[in-house]
Amino acid sequence: MTPPPRNPETLFEDDHLLVVVKPAGLPTANAPSGEPSLYAFLKRRLGQGAFVGVVSRLDAPVSGVVVFAKTPAAAAHLSAQFRDRTVDKAYAAVVTGRFPAAIDTWVEWRDAIARRMGEPMSVLHPPSAARSDGGDEAPKAATTRARVVKRAGEVSLVELVPETGRRHQLRVQLASRGCPIVGDRLYGSRLPCRAGGIALHAVHLSLDHPATEERMTFSAPADVAWREVFPSLFHAPGRR
Repeated sequence: MTPPPRNPETLFEDDHLLVVVKPAGLPTANAPSGEPSLYAFLKRRLGQGAFVGVVSRLDAPVSGVVVFAKTPAAAAHLSAQFRDRTVDKAYAAVVTGRFPAAIDTWVEWRDAIARRMGEPMSVLHPPSAARSDGGDEAPKAATTRARVVKRAGEVSLVELVPETGRRHQLRVQLASRGCPIVGDRLYGSRLPCRAGGIALHAVHLSLDHPATEERMTFSAPADVAWREVFPSLFHAPGRR
């Protein structure tokens, strides 16, 4: 059993909202009985009677910004924002292979993604296969903007801005274009990620505060997590 982190970094906390940086390798919630999760850690930290509403999730091997609600009203408000796609998200990934665009050139990927219950992998389909009313296993529209920030040898640093939030969306979209995320063996990576998990990190998340309606942005830069693991990509911040 993987021991829970002693103190995941807290980016923001008030009576309505709790924003933390999830370590790679730790499930957000719904871990098997007896196994740690970020949700279980926060329940212990806040007290067993505290309300901890899971309104955003990251896959267990992914690190970065995660938002929790501290009241049922805040959970409903935040969930509506995610459902209505008014939450802005940005990710960083380190990938292998040749990214299909020049450095600093944004590309947009429009796909459909499906996953059958019980299968670990999501499957990419043409965008024309997307069905909004075809049940949980039907392909759903998946849109992401992406660009390469820097290349260094066999790896590249990629910025990703997903418009939708399908399961494994960024992982399968990158792998299908010949550049799997470092450490993501499920989708074909041959390089391990020495930082643990896979080299995918939720860098920014912007949303409206559930009580004040103020627009707030929370950030956890990827270079903090990866500088020692990928020195060729991060040794000179701001330069390529």
